[in-house]
Amino acid sequence: MNLEFAQFLAARYNSIRTAFPQESRRKWLLRAMDAFWSANPPISQPNAATASEEQVVSSEDADPLDQLLDDVDGGLVLRTDFSNDEAWLAFLSRLKVAEKEYAQANKPAEHDEDTKMDDDDESDSESEASGQLIKVIDPLTPGDRSLFQDISNLRALRLLNDVDIRPAPTPPTGKKRISSPNRLVDRSGWQEIYSGLSIWVYDSRSNTDQSLRLVSQKGDVYGTATGDSWRAQASHIYELQFNMTFLDMKINFGGLDRWDLDERTRNMTEAESYIP
Repeated sequence: MNLEFAQFLAARYNSIRTAFPQESRRKWLLRAMDAFWSANPPISQPNAATASEEQVVSSEDADPLDQLLDDVDGGLVLRTDFSNDEAWLAFLSRLKVAEKEYAQANKPAEHDEDTKMDDDDESDSESEASGQLIKVIDPLTPGDRSLFQDISNLRALRLLNDVDIRPAPTPPTGKKRISSPNRLVDRSGWQEIYSGLSIWVYDSRSNTDQSLRLVSQKGDVYGTATGDSWRAQASHIYELQFNMTFLDMKINFGGLDRWDLDERTRNMTEAESYIP
């Protein structure tokens, strides 16, 4: 967690927690973030220091959606459109094929008995990542479906990731900062960001082309925004997620802005409001 926000949070978190006892950790953090932006934060400094969230937020402060994040190391496929079960089942079948292809391609090589002892350390390291690479979230009850129905990328991040800030990317030479500051891009030199599992959104368009929105947790080059997304086919999800999770692959389009502008506009419009 960025030190500037951690210090702000330390002064506000307990009072927010007391004022809204019926809420939970992520909502309390979002309320604190709203208060941070409303307090006219100081201009950010390069290489801002960080602090552990555990120094401020109690480990006992649970969130009801934490249960969705269990047993997964990579990303979540989140169904947000419930109008076409046939298309959804076809998508799941295609995703299953991609999973099998991923598993086959990453099947551990058999070791000779003579080399087994030498590989103990490597095996111990690999066992730490024992969860699913991709977990599918398909809400079944009307209440759960209403929570995720047609949600924006930002809403998905706020429900399933943890909020933070960072210094906004530096504008390239000759480019001015944005004229209308927005927390998802640049506000006083800061940018609101999120951390946690990758989020792949199944929406109404997915019913026709079986592609998903991959949601970014922070902006890329200056002018891009937290919550930006681009679409990937179901057949590529496992490979992409593996590369992002274990090989630290970044989606950046070579510095070009090729993100979905409609989704960005939706996020930026929604960003200035606390979402309960």
